[in-house]
Amino acid sequence: MKLTATIDNQDYQVLLAAAQSIAISVNFNGEQPNHFGVPGATAHAIEGGEFVGDTRRGGSCNVDQITMVPHCNGTHTECVGHIINERLSVNQLLQDTLVTARLITVSPVIVSGDHDEYKPALDNGDKLIDKASLVEQLKDVSDAELEALVIRTLPNDVEKQTMHYDENHYPPFISHDAIAYLNNRGVRHILVDFPSIDRMYDEGNLSSHHLYWQVKPLSRQTDEDVLSFKTITEMVYITPTITDGLYLLNMQIAPFELDAAPSRPMLLPLIKI
Repeated sequence: MKLTATIDNQDYQVLLAAAQSIAISVNFNGEQPNHFGVPGATAHAIEGGEFVGDTRRGGSCNVDQITMVPHCNGTHTECVGHIINERLSVNQLLQDTLVTARLITVSPVIVSGDHDEYKPALDNGDKLIDKASLVEQLKDVSDAELEALVIRTLPNDVEKQTMHYDENHYPPFISHDAIAYLNNRGVRHILVDFPSIDRMYDEGNLSSHHLYWQVKPLSRQTDEDVLSFKTITEMVYITPTITDGLYLLNMQIAPFELDAAPSRPMLLPLIKI
C-alpha cells in the first residue's frame, strides 16, 4: 500500500513500513513505570471450578485477569473527563485517528528566579517546560504541522520505561505560558514522556490541565468554552533513534469508557515528494 499526504501545500510519502510506537509496553508483574506510588499493573490466571486459565498448570488456554491504573502504570491518553464531574470518555471524545505531529526535544528549565506562570507557586529546582523553549523549537513550524506536539525531554534515559516517579525522581511539567502558547497555535493533542503535564504535588490544582482544556480554575464543570476534543498523552518513550521532525501520528487507544485509557501512539515518518 502507498499513502501520500498533503500538508501545508507540500506533498509527502507516508512511510507506513517505518511506523514506530512510542508507547511503553506494560510488563505485567514485572518492571514498569509508576507515578504516585500506586499499585503496579498485575495479571493473574482466573480460576473457577476445575478451570484454570494457565496452560502451564494444566489449563486448556491462558485467560488472565488484569489490574492496572491507566494514569499511573504506563502510556495513556486522557480526556477532559479527567478533571470534571461529568463522566466523559476518551473513547467517545477522541475522534482524530491520523494527525500531523511535530516531535521536538527539549531540556527542562531548572526554576530559579524569574520564570513562567504556574499555580501553585513554583519552587526553585522545579523542572519546567517553559514557553521560551517551545517558541524556539517551533518558530519555523506552521500551524498545519502542529495538530499534535510530541515532547521528548533530556536526558532521555531508557530508565524512563521503568521509572518510579517520587520525591527522589521528580518529573518535569509544563508552565501556564507554554500551555497558552500551544493553545494559540491550535495544538489538539499533547504527548509527553513524563507522567503529567502538571506538577506532581500541586495541591490538587491540575492548573495546566485546566488551562489546556479551558476548564475554569478548580472548576469541575463544563461550559461552552471547554475544548473537549483535545487529548493529553503521558508517559510515552521516544528512543534516540527517532529523530525530531514532522510525522503523521496514529492515535491508538484501548476502547475503554473511562477518562483515560492505555494507548499506543504510532509515529509515521514522512518524506517530501
